[in-house]
Amino acid sequence: MLIRAKIMPSMKNSLGAKTLVYPTPVFVVGTYDHEGKPNVMTASWGGICCSQPPCVAVSLRKATYTHGNILARKAFTISIPSEGHVREADYFGVVSGRSGDKLAAAKLTPVRSDLVDAPYVKEFPLIVECKLAHVFELGLHTQFVGEVVDVKADESVMGTGGLADITKVKPLVFAPDTQGYYGIGKFIGQAFSVGRALE
Repeated sequence: MLIRAKIMPSMKNSLGAKTLVYPTPVFVVGTYDHEGKPNVMTASWGGICCSQPPCVAVSLRKATYTHGNILARKAFTISIPSEGHVREADYFGVVSGRSGDKLAAAKLTPVRSDLVDAPYVKEFPLIVECKLAHVFELGLHTQFVGEVVDVKADESVMGTGGLADITKVKPLVFAPDTQGYYGIGKFIGQAFSVGRALE
């Protein structure tokens, strides 16, 4: 007599209401302060938010120096650090620009954007230049939506077809629950293609 095992549905643990998705980006947000001093801060509450016009969003607490800089200058950049700059990226997130020059301390170079009133980090391989499009008060954080004016990539990270190659950029990603930095994994499949096998 064949006895069939009863398959129980897997149980999921409730983790509560918290800011947890995997992964979050590691953005280094560049601004100028009221004296024209370049400032950067690391933020992970952000991402692409519109395709046309191309827009990215980043959410910051009002207590940050960058928050006021974006409101005053109506612009910001996002520099994408590679795995080799994890220490600098972390430093930019734990020290305030009010008290000193973070870029000088990290021995990195600010570059003035020709397109928006904000600096970016020369040594980081991928840059997104944004003009401020919208500001949304969400609670503890303010969401800044920037319309993308240009994306710049180092020649060393270019791939085929005039596109940046993520395996050459080697961007950092952040796990908000464990507060750990990670690199990207292996290629799994082509979007808008691999799922066609289920049609």
